[in-house]
Amino acid sequence: MQGTLSTYMKVGLIQFMAYPVSSGEGPIEESFKKIAMDPFFEAVEVTRMKDPLVRQKVRAMKETAKMTLTYGAQPRLLSAKMNINDLDEGKRLAALENLKEGIDEAYELGSSGFAFLSGHYAEETKEASFDALVRSTKELCRYARQKGSMKVALEVFDYDIDKKSLIGPASLAARYAKEIRKEYPDFGLLVDLSHIPLLHETIEEALLPVKEYIVHAHMGNCVIKDPTLPAYGDAHPRFGFPGGENDVDELAHYLEVLFSIGFFSQKTRPVVSFEVKPYGDEDPDLVVANAKRTLLLAWDKVTKK
Repeated sequence: MQGTLSTYMKVGLIQFMAYPVSSGEGPIEESFKKIAMDPFFEAVEVTRMKDPLVRQKVRAMKETAKMTLTYGAQPRLLSAKMNINDLDEGKRLAALENLKEGIDEAYELGSSGFAFLSGHYAEETKEASFDALVRSTKELCRYARQKGSMKVALEVFDYDIDKKSLIGPASLAARYAKEIRKEYPDFGLLVDLSHIPLLHETIEEALLPVKEYIVHAHMGNCVIKDPTLPAYGDAHPRFGFPGGENDVDELAHYLEVLFSIGFFSQKTRPVVSFEVKPYGDEDPDLVVANAKRTLLLAWDKVTKK
């Protein structure tokens, strides 16, 4: 492999993880401008912004800075404890309505992509939850298609440790994506390096079964060795965090496997974003700097092979 990062991908940052704005309030404009001014990033992932004026200003900054913007609706569901595959029909429809509002907001922001996650499930009613998720996803795709060309994707989360989401292991993720693509061929999966250890899977086990469905990727870390350790679970600490699973070598391996399955492309240049969050009183800007250095070192390993 030859070339810079930008030859094959658009490196992005999840704003609402790196900075405290997942509630839809806080220093949204200030942190967005900081990201937009950094030429390392071509993409930024945002979430809800309660103030319409803030959304207007963010879109203007995004266009001025020539950035790709995608929308993560995960905080909309998690903060409200909503479940898109809830077996209570009223609750499922409420979650669906929440995500439709997110789609409206994403279009308002000029987003090219929209991501969400599946919800909790019980083993004895797993198939019913799967059917509910399929119905909800098809309705979301239909709604998004009516309004424009924004792509919809589901992010694969853990199924038994932290988020305890239905999707879930790679085998079920592949079955689910295949079902949705029967009607919506541009639907895809979002994979995350930080979730792979939480899924009890190797990088190959997590990516190879879903290789034809991956449209977006995240880079991050997690702590899983011991529940008593700081940042245990799906907390997305910085790379190299004490007790963590991912650093330069693991990120390099992840990139290599993504290359091997044809995810990276000089033609399409998919978005690959950092999902890193300050732990305790860590400075967000230093955590972002850590991520950038880690990626450069990992890329150096990949390109020298």
